[in-house]
Order: sequence, then structure tokens, then C-alpha cells
Amino acid sequence: MTSTTTRSALDIGRAAALRPIEHVAADMGIGPHLLESYGTGVAKVDLAAIGELSGRPRAKYVVVSAITPTPLGEGKTTTTIGLGQGLNHTGRRATIAIRQASMGPTLGIKGGAAGGGHSQVVPMERLNLHLTGDMHAVTAAHNQLAAMIDNHLYRGNDLGIEPSSITWRRVLDVDDRALRDIVVGLGPRTNGLPRQTGFEITAASELMATLAMATSLPDLRARLARVVVGYTADQEPVTAEQLHAGGVMTVLLRDALKPNLLQTLENTPALVHCGPFGNIATGNSSIVADLIGIHSGDFLVTEAGFGADMGAERFFNLKCRTSGLVPDAAVVVATVRALKLHSGRHRVSAGRPLPQEMLAENPDDVYAGAENLCRQIANIQVHGVTPVVAINAFGTDHPSEHEAIRDIAARAGVRCATSTHFTDGGTGAAELAEAVAEAAEEPPGFTFLYPRRLPLREKITAIATRIYGADGVDYSTTAARELDHFERCGWGDLPLCMAKTHLSLSSDPSLRGAPTGWRLPVREVRASIGAGFIYAVCGEVQTMPGLGSDPAAAHIDIDESGLTVGLF
Repeated sequence: MTSTTTRSALDIGRAAALRPIEHVAADMGIGPHLLESYGTGVAKVDLAAIGELSGRPRAKYVVVSAITPTPLGEGKTTTTIGLGQGLNHTGRRATIAIRQASMGPTLGIKGGAAGGGHSQVVPMERLNLHLTGDMHAVTAAHNQLAAMIDNHLYRGNDLGIEPSSITWRRVLDVDDRALRDIVVGLGPRTNGLPRQTGFEITAASELMATLAMATSLPDLRARLARVVVGYTADQEPVTAEQLHAGGVMTVLLRDALKPNLLQTLENTPALVHCGPFGNIATGNSSIVADLIGIHSGDFLVTEAGFGADMGAERFFNLKCRTSGLVPDAAVVVATVRALKLHSGRHRVSAGRPLPQEMLAENPDDVYAGAENLCRQIANIQVHGVTPVVAINAFGTDHPSEHEAIRDIAARAGVRCATSTHFTDGGTGAAELAEAVAEAAEEPPGFTFLYPRRLPLREKITAIATRIYGADGVDYSTTAARELDHFERCGWGDLPLCMAKTHLSLSSDPSLRGAPTGWRLPVREVRASIGAGFIYAVCGEVQTMPGLGSDPAAAHIDIDESGLTVGLF
């Protein structure tokens, strides 16, 4: 076991020897004419790079997913970064593609999204706080449409929008529970029509998912035109284009559509773009980033949010369906602590240390939680993709517990590798890199979980039973009515995005392992027509997080030199 690092991620990142970003781009085949510099170590890549790189060989395409995580997370981002560095360490040229951090969770409990230890993207402070302003562009475009909706109501409502049917709320990239439900238009008549609405976090905005799913600027413009904001009294959809908002939103998002190029501590190219939530939206970085990265080296490694039942399922059935890219292999990140949690013998809370009994050597607990790992392996295999189990090693692990995970993987018939990338960087991920490279050479057999022509209810059932392990689906009266309405609107051929808890394969966050004998409750169904999918809300899912009792923001400051401290 390698020794753990004593320096903070911020300290390690600041000590990194960055290459000029134009040199990093050059290694990818991207010339300086395609770069727009944003200070030291950051640049936007013009979408013309997609065409210019298209004649180069296609990279092996690898998605990093995981078992169902603990509230603390299992290190998918560090594993993605570590694997990219490990592939480079073993003589293969790799590019990674990850989502941009949302400042709400960064300043709340989750912390940053730049990785950690010796597997992080730098400059990590820039990545976690503002970067190139894409989050703010999404916020501005989203809220511009919200303002135009209320202005339309105030000016006479020629489109006949039923105010109670308006689904377009406002967004802000801050964890602020007080804004979940609000009333706008109070005061004098000139303030507008009073109505109940609310805020969501920017990462939950349909525009964030739309930006991530767009394949070009014209495609983004067409998607924004299709955004549905509400309905008339006759249940006819009202779109952003009818409000003359599609054009201005496109202008506000034009620069945000260009992926951001950074690098890892070991100078591996890192495309950082878009940040849709993984338990609500697609949970994947952008298609345009992947269309650039797929021709920039030997491997493109990307990350999908939360467990394989969440981000990976959406990667396969939403992102790959739109991009046309076919994955060659998948990584399932597993940790000793998460498997012990899925034994049902321990409890873990976000923001609190692991209980001491969970840190004691106990491979039996690992075996007891094996059902979750086996289910997530199967969730990859059902799409015809070869999985590799990555043991993300922590300093509190014991060798016997790692051997238990290897045994579980062997019984499932899949490759397994231990990775110490957090403490050792690329050298610590060399074994994982070799296993992934082997898996990526297997004959391709990728398949979607369901065809687009299936009715919406059958798509939901396919995901619920084949991915989550549910016995069936129960619809609320509201959800059933919405599904019928969406079919009548002609949206029945759209794919499904399931919004549910990320802490369980089921819709109940308290159920560990691989629960059986349960049914999936669909509470409501929403239409994200711009993003190009229907999403079903299963159980209680918050689209605006709240701050905890001891948020990360309370520990962030500047020192006497003006440097940021406390960011992680």
C-alpha cells in the first residue's frame, strides 16, 4: 500500500509544472488557430476542430462508471484522471473528458470536481470556480427565457399560456433551499403577474443538458427553439421559439458551446465541458468535447455520473445515441468502503468521517456487499460493453479486502485491477491502464437498451426492470396523465432520462446492495424537448440543493498573500 499524501489537493495542484496549453493542444493535433486563451493553462477549443481532426484515427472510447456510491463518493473523477495518466505512462496517448464543477456542491458538501491528490486537472482553483464562465452563460440564457415568459404574460399573453402550466423555473449556481418555491410578481401591477414558481440549480437546467447534447452551433439553435416552457388551456405546448427567445439564448451560449481545454498534473489533455447533474439530467460531459477528443490520441476516457445504473445508462442510451460514438470498454469503480456499506451493516453520512468499525479489516463485509458490484457489472454488459473493475485503493483498506473484490470480479468473469492513482498518479494506475487496453481490444458488441420506437411506458419499464432490478413500475395519476399527453404531442419516440436517488439501485436511498421485491414509483414526468429526452421523476429528488450545517464555503478564504485556502 502506498503512503497517503499529506498535502492538500490545492497545494499539489499549485506545485504542478504546467505545459503551455498550446503545446498540450498540439499533441492532440489542435493548432493554435483553434484556441482561445483564458489566462494561464486554460483555453477554449473552436468547434472547427471537429472537422479538422476527423481524418485522424479514431481513439478507443472508454467510459468510467461505478458501483452505487456512498454519500462520500467513490472517486470516479480521480479514477478517470488517473487512468488517463496511466495510459500515457504505459506509452499510449490519452485524452480525458470530464464535467465542469457546479459551484453549489463545491461550496456545499461535495467539494470540487477536479479530481484529487496526484490525479487532478489543473488549474484546479479555476476549474472549480467559474473557469471560463460557462455556468454563468447557462444561468443567463435560462433566466433570459424566464424573464421573457413573465414579460409575455404581462404584455397580454397572446399565446394563451396557462400560468399554472409553466414548467420553466429560474436557476442559480448556488445551493439555496430558500429559493426552491417562491412567488414572483408581487407588489404593484408593473411588477408583473403574481404566480408561484421557484429556482433550480444551474446544473439541473434543461439548457445545461441541451448544451451537453448539442453537436454543433446550428444544432444548439434548433434545440433551443424546441424548448417547451408551458402549455395553453388546450394543452398545446408553447416553445421558446414562439416567445422569440431561441436566438438570444443561442447568442448567450455561443462561446459556452466551445469545450474548455486544461491538463492533468502529468500534462494529459483534459477537455472539461458542461455539468448536467447525474441524478436529474444526463450526468455526462458534452458531445462536442468527445467529438474532438475521439480523434486526439489513442484513448478517450470520459466519466459518467454516479453508478452504472445512472450516468452509464444515460451515456449509452442518451449520449451515444445522439453522438453516434460507440464505446469500446467501461470501468466500474469499486471501493472497499462502498461495498461494506452495501452489506447493510454500516451507516455513512455526507460530511462525517467513516465509522471506525467500517475501517476495521473485514473481507466478509466486502463479500456481503458484492451484489451491488455484480448488478453494476451486468448493467454494463447488457449494453454489450466489456467492463473492467477498478479498485480505487484508500489508505484505510486492507489487502484481504482488495483480494475479496478481485475474487468477486473473477467470479463475474471480468478483469480487475487495483489503482493507487490518488497517491501515485499515473504510475499507480498502470495496472488499470493495461486491463482497460486489453478490454478495449475485444470485439465490439454495443447495443442500446431499447429502441426509440418503443412507447414511453415500455422504455421506463425496460430501465426499471433490466437496470434497477425492480419488479415493475407504478405511476401516479399525474405521471400517467403526463405520459399520455406527451405521446399525443408526438414525443413518444424520445429516449428516457430517469431522475432518482443516486444512493441506491432502487428509488429508496436507504436500500443498499441490489434490492429485490420492489416497484419503481414514478411521481411525475417532464419533457426536456430541447435536450431531446423525456425524464421521469422517481421518488423525491431535489433540483435545488441546500447547504449543510458545516458547508465547505465556511472554510474558504484568502491568506495574507491573496491566495485561496480551504478549497478542496
